[in-house]
Amino acid sequence: MFGTHDFALFVAAGVLLNITPGPDMLYVIGRSTTQGLRAGAAAALGIGAGCVVHTVAAALGLSAVLAASATAFSIVQMIGAAYLVYVGVSLIVASRSGPDAKSTVTLAPAALRTVFMQGFLTNLLNPKVALFFLAFLPQFIDPEALSKPLALLFLGAVFNLNGTLWNLFVAWSAARMTAGLKHNRLAAWFNGCIGGFFVYLGVRLAFAKQG
Repeated sequence: MFGTHDFALFVAAGVLLNITPGPDMLYVIGRSTTQGLRAGAAAALGIGAGCVVHTVAAALGLSAVLAASATAFSIVQMIGAAYLVYVGVSLIVASRSGPDAKSTVTLAPAALRTVFMQGFLTNLLNPKVALFFLAFLPQFIDPEALSKPLALLFLGAVFNLNGTLWNLFVAWSAARMTAGLKHNRLAAWFNGCIGGFFVYLGVRLAFAKQG
């Protein structure tokens, strides 16, 4: 199919990877529990948009350049680390808005765009994601494929679709489970913990070595 092989195995492996907790899922949970389902969905779609860029970059060979250049990798890594810390601090600040801050539940369109862009940049500025796409997707491309970039784009689209659907489900679940907790200290503590973990991920990324 489109120059691929073992497609069922690819889908199964991709789903397992999608449901594994990581920075993207934590960001969706943080936005969903702090600001509701619409913000969680915006975060999930932003992350999906970031994956689209990674897929296209891998198809065009840009990810290979990133993998081969230690300088380019380090630059993107530091930018991504700083942004993760920024997002973490933002989540911590949002969690401290107070038990009566009901206005945070319904977001204005501009705020939703901000959440979308944060999800997009959180994914896009993580060089490990770029290297993952470059390492994982080609394993399922037929060596005899007429167009390997087309096959890679197809696999990336399938992986991203499944990942986005999962993140939307996570957003719905998180928003539903915390609907009765939005205005108490437990919810604020939970979101503060997620923000703190994002800060930790940013610091860890800053000191991570290129694999």
